Amino acid sequence: MPDFIKPTWTQKDDHLVAYTNARLIDPESGLDAVGGLLTRGSTIADFGEKLFNEAPPEGAEIIDCAGHVLCPGLLDIQVHFREPGLEYKETIETGSRSAAAGGVTTVACMPNTKPVIDDVSIVDFIHARARETAYVNVRTYAAISKAMQGKEITEMGLLVEAGAVGFTDDGLPAMDAQIMRQALAYSKMLGVPIAQHAEDLNLSCGGCMNEGAVSSKLGLKGIPNAAEAVMVARDILLTELTGGQYHVLHISTAEAVDLVRQAKAKGLNVTCEAAPHHFTLTDETVEEYQAYSKMNPPLRAEKDKQALLEGLMDGTIDAIATDHAPHEPDSKSVPMQDATFGIVGLETMLPISLTALYHSGKMSLRDVLAAMTYKPADIIHVNAGRLRKGAPADLALIDLATAWKIDPVDFHSKSKNSPYVGTDVQGRAIRTIVAGETVYKI
Repeated sequence: MPDFIKPTWTQKDDHLVAYTNARLIDPESGLDAVGGLLTRGSTIADFGEKLFNEAPPEGAEIIDCAGHVLCPGLLDIQVHFREPGLEYKETIETGSRSAAAGGVTTVACMPNTKPVIDDVSIVDFIHARARETAYVNVRTYAAISKAMQGKEITEMGLLVEAGAVGFTDDGLPAMDAQIMRQALAYSKMLGVPIAQHAEDLNLSCGGCMNEGAVSSKLGLKGIPNAAEAVMVARDILLTELTGGQYHVLHISTAEAVDLVRQAKAKGLNVTCEAAPHHFTLTDETVEEYQAYSKMNPPLRAEKDKQALLEGLMDGTIDAIATDHAPHEPDSKSVPMQDATFGIVGLETMLPISLTALYHSGKMSLRDVLAAMTYKPADIIHVNAGRLRKGAPADLALIDLATAWKIDPVDFHSKSKNSPYVGTDVQGRAIRTIVAGETVYKI
């Protein structure tokens, strides 16, 4: 049975842990070698092929990694932990347990809580609650606009000082171009990203799935690809105008991927992320799973799925993030058009990505892990995702070989809304270490 251990966040500096017989992988440097890693307190003291050739330091706790991959802990830079205000769906505690079970050591929460994370006091609350209840590092975005109403920009400078890692009105797009221009201008001054849920509401209005043959067959109102692409195109123009940092959340269409590719070619500070469900599933999934495969942006057509895979392989898509969106059963057990958007993903991100990208031969293990470690860390500018002496001892021990079936009943999230029921996968996290302490192990 899995075992969770609540971190103390105050690991003594003289506490040594020696990880022996590990396949060390650091995606940024390209390190891939059998060796050892030593943590001292909450930081990495040393690592390398010959580290324990003689013996681990006297008095060190020894953990035999049995040849499994030991790499930087994963980051998920788009999660909804629902606290404050929607704790019946998820809490910081339950969401962070789900993260730990997935090998994720740092998350970035979205601000569409109740109340919205648009004030320093709420950022402080998130950090305090995380300190009290979380199993992993919890960071948070703040809202672009007050109450996410799209009318008045938030106090961005104060929010960054309080620890916000960026700004987004995720759950809603920043529709007003002037508000977005102001936000991007501030992002340049403050050195943080503006993350956009790219959706033109005038085009998507009332849609509940992708617009296409499947929506026509099911008689459901669709959301066209243009709803995403039009917004991405506008925002890239504003990024060029302001010199800001722009990040596309959960990109889902071939057109948007091409726009980001072109922006990168021009040298603009533009990044994007893809969710596993968008590069592994299509709108045909809706026929079987109905509301449990309803998310926004919706599952797209096969051509879009292939475009996302190509974007991951050529580096256009920088990161993999889940858009972990927990919902109680009642909000999904209704007709498709009335159901809430969103699926959970923290415990499936790693196995789905390994299966679809690495075990399939599409990408190297280094590149798959890069999209979940240092690349997302660089987007939100946090010290994470790398094996470095003196770096935080946030690590994941990964078994690449084990084959298993996903069963949402076993999820540690408070919610179980996932279309991956019975999906065969290969690979999983078997130990998660945060600030030098094991917080999860199988």
